[in-house]
Amino acid sequence: MSAFESIFEFATEQPARPALRPVASIAAPEDGRTAVRGLLPVAPALREVLPDGGLRRGTTVSVANEDAGLLLALAAGVRETGGGWAAAVGLPDLGLAAAEGYGLDLRRLLVADDPGPHWPEVVSVLAGAVELIMLRPDGPVPPKLAARLGAVLRRSGCVLLVAGPWPGAALRLGVRSGRWFGLGDGYGQLAGRQVEVVAEGRGSAVRGRTARLWLPDEHGAVRPLRERPQAVPEPAAPRVAAVV
Repeated sequence: MSAFESIFEFATEQPARPALRPVASIAAPEDGRTAVRGLLPVAPALREVLPDGGLRRGTTVSVANEDAGLLLALAAGVRETGGGWAAAVGLPDLGLAAAEGYGLDLRRLLVADDPGPHWPEVVSVLAGAVELIMLRPDGPVPPKLAARLGAVLRRSGCVLLVAGPWPGAALRLGVRSGRWFGLGDGYGQLAGRQVEVVAEGRGSAVRGRTARLWLPDEHGAVRPLRERPQAVPEPAAPRVAAVV
């Protein structure tokens, strides 16, 4: 039985839960998925903040404060793997239009909106079929469960992006500061968000890295923030009238 057949069999065995659904109706890969060791690529703007320049396969990455923009930006690089699949588990409010704007291929995205307490089983099955999983657990994750799923990820080479904390995560990323642009005094349209992203973790990431980014820009994509802040002109010296 293929990994994709296992996924949909699991979905049909849970009548009280919504079935795992593909965002678009397409055929599964002919030869299944073969785990490829190494790095999962990310958007060019994020490479400088990651210690390896990409997401190391078989590891878990924690995204602080469940920042949806950062989560989607990190996941979008799966598109560069030659048609790689991704999945979203426990994220019923995931914005598909925003995901597509960041670069995710919706034709190769599986969604399990509300797996409830069964999310570990869903993740275990999906890890053998997709290259990256975005996950929001339904509560705190026990260290033993995190370790068990970590072993599954290492065997499959799948990357797990968690919205929130995760025991023993290899890498932790978060938005330290951010500012939205485009709104005036009660009017206007959001045109982008400037943020400072910080990454820290174990090994080469222990000292942490930062990057200033548009997350997203006016087109919904992630790109480096290159603009320098404009210098504030010094006030002119006061003119003093001569006293005769």
